Formats: sequence, C-alpha cells, structure tokens
Amino acid sequence: MAEITRINPWQTLLVGVALLLAALSHVSAAAVEEERRGTYIVHMAKSEMPERYEDHTHWYDSSLRSVSGSAEMLYTYTNVVHGFSTRLTPEEARVMETRPGILSVLPEMKYELHTTRTPTFLGLDQNAAMFPESDSMSEVIVGVLDTGVWPESPSFDDAGLGSVPGSWRGECETGTNFTKSNCNKKLIGARYFARGYEATLGPIDESTESKSARDDDGHGTHTSSTAAGSVVSGASLLGYAPGTARGMAPRARVAVYKVCWKGGCFSSDILAAMDKAIDDGVNVLSLSLGGGMSDFYRDSVAIGAFAAMEKGILVSCSAGNAGPSSYSLSNVAPWITTVGAGTLDRDFPAFVSLGNGKNYSGVSLFKGDLLPGKLLPFVYAGNVSNVTNGNLCMTGTLIPEKVAGKIVLCDRGINPRVQKGSVVKAAGGAGMILTNTAANGEELVADAHLLPATAVGEKTGQELKAYLFSDSNPTATILFEGTKLGIEPSPVVAAFSSRGPNSITPEILKPDLIAPGVNILAGWSGAVGPTGLAEDSRRVGFNIISGTSMSCPHVSGLAALLKSAHPEWSPAAIRSALMTTAYTAYKNGKVIQDVSTGKPSTPFDHGSGHVDPVSALNPGLVYDLDTDDYLNFLCALNYTSAQINSLARRNFSCGANKAYSVNDLNYPSFALSLQSQTGGGSTGSSESSTGSTVVKHTRTLTNVGPPGTYKVSITTSSDSVKISVEPGSLTFSEANEKKPYTVTFSAAASKPSNTNEFGRIEWSDGKHLVGSPVAISWT
Repeated sequence: MAEITRINPWQTLLVGVALLLAALSHVSAAAVEEERRGTYIVHMAKSEMPERYEDHTHWYDSSLRSVSGSAEMLYTYTNVVHGFSTRLTPEEARVMETRPGILSVLPEMKYELHTTRTPTFLGLDQNAAMFPESDSMSEVIVGVLDTGVWPESPSFDDAGLGSVPGSWRGECETGTNFTKSNCNKKLIGARYFARGYEATLGPIDESTESKSARDDDGHGTHTSSTAAGSVVSGASLLGYAPGTARGMAPRARVAVYKVCWKGGCFSSDILAAMDKAIDDGVNVLSLSLGGGMSDFYRDSVAIGAFAAMEKGILVSCSAGNAGPSSYSLSNVAPWITTVGAGTLDRDFPAFVSLGNGKNYSGVSLFKGDLLPGKLLPFVYAGNVSNVTNGNLCMTGTLIPEKVAGKIVLCDRGINPRVQKGSVVKAAGGAGMILTNTAANGEELVADAHLLPATAVGEKTGQELKAYLFSDSNPTATILFEGTKLGIEPSPVVAAFSSRGPNSITPEILKPDLIAPGVNILAGWSGAVGPTGLAEDSRRVGFNIISGTSMSCPHVSGLAALLKSAHPEWSPAAIRSALMTTAYTAYKNGKVIQDVSTGKPSTPFDHGSGHVDPVSALNPGLVYDLDTDDYLNFLCALNYTSAQINSLARRNFSCGANKAYSVNDLNYPSFALSLQSQTGGGSTGSSESSTGSTVVKHTRTLTNVGPPGTYKVSITTSSDSVKISVEPGSLTFSEANEKKPYTVTFSAAASKPSNTNEFGRIEWSDGKHLVGSPVAISWT
C-alpha cells in the first residue's frame, strides 16, 4: 500500500511567505539599484574598436553589456561625441571607465535657460540694402536649442520664401499637438529630445507639457523669432513697444530642437540635439542656456560646439545672468561666441507719486484697469506679513486684512518679480511697487504684471521706505506712461549680464561682445500668458522679456546675415568681424556705462563692445582660426591625449618638443593674468633683465577687404603695463593675404590681487577700424 504524505498547511504557508519575501526583496533590491542609477555620457576611442565589430554601435552595446545586463543606451552619438549615454550605478560607471577603448564616463549635467525696436537700434533698417535680401540669405539655416516653438506665430510665416534649401537634411517630427504640417518654408525643421530628461525625472506629463517640439513655455519661440523671425507689422505686447517685429535675419530659415522641459535641460539631450543639427545641415547654432563652469572636455555644450565648429557652424551662446559678480560667466570655450546683454534706447515708464508730492520713475508693462484717480494707502510688505521675510512678498506671506485696497512695497529677490505682484493681488492689494536691493542696483526690468505695478531702483526704494517709516499716513499711486523712445544713455550693460574674468582660461577674454538683451519684444507661445504664471489667463502673440537668453539670438541672427554675405567665411572669421567692429563708446566719446555701478563698463563686462552689424559686414581684416589652432590651444592647457580625444574625437598627441602657448591662439582680444604681490605665476611670462614681467602674444590678420596699409594705435588705462606692437604697420596687397604681428606686454611691478587694468589695440587703414580689447589682471 502506497504511503500517503500528509502536508502541513502551516509549512505551506511558511514556504509561500518565504518565497513572497524573497521576491519582494529582489524587487526591492532592483528598485534601490534603479534609484541609485544616474545618466552618464560614455566617450569612446573609436579608433580602438576591435575588428570583429562591423559597426561602432555594436561595440558600444557590447561595452555596456560587459558592465550591466539591464542598462539601455539612451542615445548613440555620431558627430559631437564618439559614444553613447546610458543609466548606470556609480559602481558600474567606475568599472566602465576601466574597459578597453573607454576615454571617460562623465555624469550628466543639468543646464538652465538664461532667461520691435532692435533692428532699428542696430542700424539694420537704414542699411537694409547692404545686406543680401536675395537667395543667399534664404539659404542660411539657424538652429535653435531651446523649449521648442509655437509654429502658429506670425514670426514663422513663410510668405515670399522659396523652396527649402537643398542642403537641408532635417525633418519635422510629429508628437503631442505637433504634426509635419506645422512646418513650412520658414520653420523647416522641428525635433524634440527627452530621453535623458525622462530617464532622470520620469515620463513627461503630456496633459501639462507637449511631448513634441511645441513650445509650452514661450522662451524658445522668443529666441528663435529674435534670431530669424519673419517681418510682422503691428506687433506689440498689450500695446507696448508697437511697431514692426522682425528677426535679425528675417529671410533665414529656422530649425528648432526642443531640449528644455519644465524640469530643466539635460546634457544627454543637448548633445543628441547638436548631433542631429550637424547632420541636418544648420549653418548657425543658438543656445540660450548654461550650466556652471567645468573643463571643456567635461562640458557638453563645449564638446558639441567643437564638432559644430569643425563643420563650419558658428555656435552662439548666452554668457549667463549671474552678473554683476566677477567670474560669473558660462559658455567660455574659445570656439563658442559668448554674448552678454545690454539695453535698448526704449523704456516703459511708470511713475510713483507719493502723498508728500514727490514723484519717482519706474518701469512697467501692466495693461488693464488703472488705479482710481486718487492716492491710496501705502504699506511695506515686511510690516503686513506673518513671516520674517515678508518683505519679499512670497506666496501666502501677506495678511489680507492689512493689504486690502492698498499699494504694497515689495523687495526684489528669491521668487519671480511677477509672482510678487500675483501674491499682492491674491491678498487683495490694489497695486505693487517692486524695489531693487543692492544685488540689482538701478537696473530696471519691465514686466507685464497682473495688477497695477511698477519696478524702481535701489535708491528710489530707500527713499520710499524712508517716507513709509516716517509718515503717519503714507499714500501713493502709480501713473503709466506707455512706451518711450530715445532713452539716453543707451546701450548700458545690464546688471544681470555675467562678467569676466574667465575662470577656466583667464587668458581668453570673455564675454566676446554684448547685444540687446533687456525688454526685448519677440514671438510668444499661445500656451502661456506673458508672465508665465499659471494664474495668468492672458494670451499674447508677442512678449517682452529680458536676459542674455535674448542677446544670444541677436548675435546668432547677425551671424546668419554675415554667413549669407560671406559664405566662405569660417565661424572664427564671422565672430572676429562682429568683435573687431563692435563699439565701446557713445557718440559723445564716453565709454558704455555699466548700469550696476553707474560707471564706465570694462572689457570684463562688455567684451569687445556692443555689436554693430553694419560695420561687421565689411571689417577689413579678421582673426581666423581652424581646428588645428584649437588643438594646439588644448595642448597649451596641458590636456592629456584622452581628454583631447573626448573633446575632439581623434587621436591627437601634443608634440613633446613643441612649445605651446595659450597666448598664441589667434583670438580677436587679449587677456593677461599676471602674478600679484602675493599670488602665483602668469602664463607665458618671463622675467626681463630689469625685473619686469614680459608676456608676448602672437596674432595673424587676414585681409578680407581691398588692398591697403593698416597702422596700429595703442591705448591703456595706466602706465603700469607697457604695450608694444611689432611691426607697427601691415600692408596687404590682395584678398586673403595673411600678416603676423607680436604684442609685448611689460609689467614693471606687481600689483595687489584682483587689480585690473584695461587697454585697446586698433589697426586702421583710414576706412576700417579693427579693434581688440586688452584686459590685464593680477591674481
């Protein structure tokens, strides 16, 4: 008789629980591992690919599989990087770096956006005949990496444009609220890149954000229409800045690459977009974004820009909005054109009138029901709040009973300017006066506030507070004056515009130049109001905003104009033309002012000066550069072969017996970093027999104008550094002829750390003026 085995139900339960716990433990461990993963960009030495692989992507996949069985490639890169991006744990990343053929495994960086009057201010309207309106202009393609595009904007009307350039290889990608029919002969390409973003922050919520090239933010529509928007008559923001809106290159074509989402812009997506843009055939790339400072071989924008430069594509980037602090720049690689911000000659005055009879000037773009024609009770936010930082008018900090029906004075800082007005309005306030603090000084930026409001400078704010704290019954009102032109002085350097010196390579002066970046009118998204706030239900075709994000596309569009006029010019030649013809003084001879100090600006603020496109069209001479020059520059920085390979995608070894100097890079400006009384040494310097420090820079000028003889002139702000140029004159007999010269800087004595001196070297044939700024720092 067979033996019957009795099964204990408790045993069964225990086994089941054990199996369940084991499964949960496995799932939990996998979840923990996934949480520890981050996005990395893996740089490969393509020349080291084993012969058994037919395609480099197979090699990339095999290399990834060797360290992780579950990781997937987010992107493979062809042009900007030899390699791929993927999600790895820190341990897997370290192992990956040891694998054959791996140059570097770099963690992803997060980048942030650098958030009708301009053509007239720049002289483009009066000199339109000088710029090509013909087929050559419409052959130029400007690629913009940003938040996408609102294709229905009239700035992308293709009326009068011929067929899409034959060189174009891009496409119009479909996605949320976007189809191929949204592109036309103006907006010829639209792509979006979100794999890196989604890998870090999870799937895009398509109910609040379009997973496509459609712009739900406004920033990308504004920058792309600034660079190359079509001519639109009758443009304005709520009646402010009325007139004709047009991009810098109104007949150029636009291709947009959406890389920025609600949570930021991620380097794996930015690299993928630049990779595609190069394939697509753009001529200019415009990036109004930045992400701190790092060595060039670690900076995704610098890496992508190097590849673009090799293909003849000029890359224009914003300098950043971290001014007026020194060493606050982004995007400082010498193959990038770095653009700071200045003002226009246009303003939007809104005056504060007090109960004591005094009036103060401010600025505003408010449009709506005005304040009653009488003075209203006036309070300081810090006195009508329930928190210690109530002066900042942050959400939920004002006491409605103490605010209702009154005008509230709020301090600038921390939260957005327009949000402060929204907070006052929500608490029942009748109006707001927003005062600058020391961080912003006298710089005034206009906003389309949700309630009657104006912004005033720090000095005015101090006087308003003195009145508030001394008068027993303070009252005020705001008077709106609309749009005012002919503001003097203009331009001035914006306080927010990031400043030098260059913290990565102090011997390269940055920014390169400034362009209009304050209160700029351009196209806007139909998905969001002019303030960008959720509670702003207004919809506008054009908006007025500020930032180096706005100055960058001005230069991108102007570069497109120069490219159409001089298709044979390299990116370095185009940048040189824009820099050496920029102006540094007003017509009365005074140097362009820095609004943050009220004093003359310096090359650390304005670079070579304010862009002057009409002069740039015919610069006479240019400082040209090619890939080999930049490779020698990397050798001068003592980059290793692996670091150069990561950046330049090639096996390149610096010559052991060759002397490399950063001072020999043929840059259109000059920067010296000298030893202070307590500091270290300077690059490329030597001690003379008299004990002074001597630094030599070599440059080569290329003639792009008629034959002529150019003579040099030198100006300096002090006698502490002697500047000499040899030879003192250069004669050019034919086009594209090159002539070298040497500049010798002799510093007689050391100075305290953080001392700066400035000068200028100019070459002139009597018709052309080829100017270069000089900045000397003791560190």
